[in-house]
Amino acid sequence: MKRSFVVLVIAGGLIGGSIQLYGHHSFASTYHEDQVVTVEGKIVQFLFRNPHSYLHVEAPDEHGTMQTWAIEWASAGQLNSQGVARETLKPGDVVIITGSPGRDPADHRVRMQQLRRPSDGFEWGKRPEEKVQ
Repeated sequence: MKRSFVVLVIAGGLIGGSIQLYGHHSFASTYHEDQVVTVEGKIVQFLFRNPHSYLHVEAPDEHGTMQTWAIEWASAGQLNSQGVARETLKPGDVVIITGSPGRDPADHRVRMQQLRRPSDGFEWGKRPEEKVQ
């Protein structure tokens, strides 16, 4: 009886642990993947972490009101392999972010596609393709 219980607990743990692999959210449910916005402002915070890194940037919205934008980026591991480290970006750096806007405009969220820092020419990512109408 004890042996069956142990086997059942181990099997349950293996199955339960593998379910987390399918738990990643869809970017399309959070962002308008078919739209592009540009946000230019100063970095307030850089969260270099997994599963996604974030930049918080203070920049004006479409009405000119200053907002803190949450810019979702790649994981720390992915960024590290692309030459971005925890020290690459600092609060106060002026950046130009291009990416997909969040579905709720009140959230001021963007999924980053490209980052440029004009002060030294640092760039990450590729320019989004222009939408042909």
